[in-house]
Amino acid sequence: MIVTHLSLTDFRNYTTAEVPLVAGANLFVGSNGQGKTNLVESLAYLSTLGSHRVSVDHAMIRQGAEAAIIRARLENGERQILAEVQINRSSANRAQINRSVIKTRDLPRYFSSVLFAPEDLTLIRGEPSGRRRFLDELLVLRSPRLSGVIADYDRVVRQRNTLLKSARASGVKGNQLGTLDIWDDRLVDLGSQLIEARSALITELQPEVTAAYTAVAGEDHHATLASQLSIFSGSESDDAGGAALRRDIITAREAAVAFRESLVRLRRSELDRAITLVGPHRDDLVLELNGLPARGYASHGESWSFALALKLASANILRRESNMGDPVLMLDDVFAELDESRRLRLAAAVADFEQVLITAAVLDDVPAALTGNTVHIAHGTIVGSTP
Repeated sequence: MIVTHLSLTDFRNYTTAEVPLVAGANLFVGSNGQGKTNLVESLAYLSTLGSHRVSVDHAMIRQGAEAAIIRARLENGERQILAEVQINRSSANRAQINRSVIKTRDLPRYFSSVLFAPEDLTLIRGEPSGRRRFLDELLVLRSPRLSGVIADYDRVVRQRNTLLKSARASGVKGNQLGTLDIWDDRLVDLGSQLIEARSALITELQPEVTAAYTAVAGEDHHATLASQLSIFSGSESDDAGGAALRRDIITAREAAVAFRESLVRLRRSELDRAITLVGPHRDDLVLELNGLPARGYASHGESWSFALALKLASANILRRESNMGDPVLMLDDVFAELDESRRLRLAAAVADFEQVLITAAVLDDVPAALTGNTVHIAHGTIVGSTP
């Protein structure tokens, strides 16, 4: 799949923007702060319904406007699709496919993309929440039905926490709180599905990450992935740090048994602290290089290579499974952080994707093979292109 045209209205610093795109490499060039990243952010929103930069949608609406519109013409073989989303400041967002209204949450069914940005270094160096989000976004791109499982699980955790807080405030004992058992059942059911899906995805990602890391770094540092699950932890801490690493697929049945045992064991602690202490919302994806945790041990260059490998592995899995063709691969301000050899290796690694969108402040930072269609940007305006 490729994007043949991107239209923006009141998105970030763009009053309007009309950007024709081509198959293969497309490069957006401009000084920092001109709006390059805003272009790839808008397309990423179409496929994930989220931004890699902000947690609230209204931050993407141009100051003084009430709504922002992202519209993209997509092409997959002979099939053409017009995908559109309107991000509203004070009402629910709206989406359309070929001018017909659809549920906004269904947009990712029509468009698939993978974005790498400097913020993705937090996958290596940051907190577990970012790695959980990485896994869940990829799960939804592969299987949109899982968005419902994830949303329902998050809702159950919130409601269960509310019940635990009420119980603590009123002094109710755990064995007197019959409604908690009902929420436990939902928590275990949904959480076990999510644990199984994540562990299967991690297993599938492993060989792709190993190959992608070697392709980018030029060396095999034994990049490995593992699950660290709070339901197998003997600790009552706020994360899964005390749990042994798992590199196999954990079935929903196995997860459900361990989940229930953990809830029974931690019931008193949960009532004391008024939070749900175990479940997928407290798990982690552990990343290792040469047998050591990448978080804390990886150098800056190794961290960049690992983060890139995770995104390239994601793109390779999506392109293998999708009937929509390759996902659109987007590289935001990547090449300035890489040395010359890594730049050339990355260019080679992405060369066969149907479409690659790249942003850069300096044209010379990008290998010539990726500068085929260069779009120049200044002050939120498309000032010209160089085929």
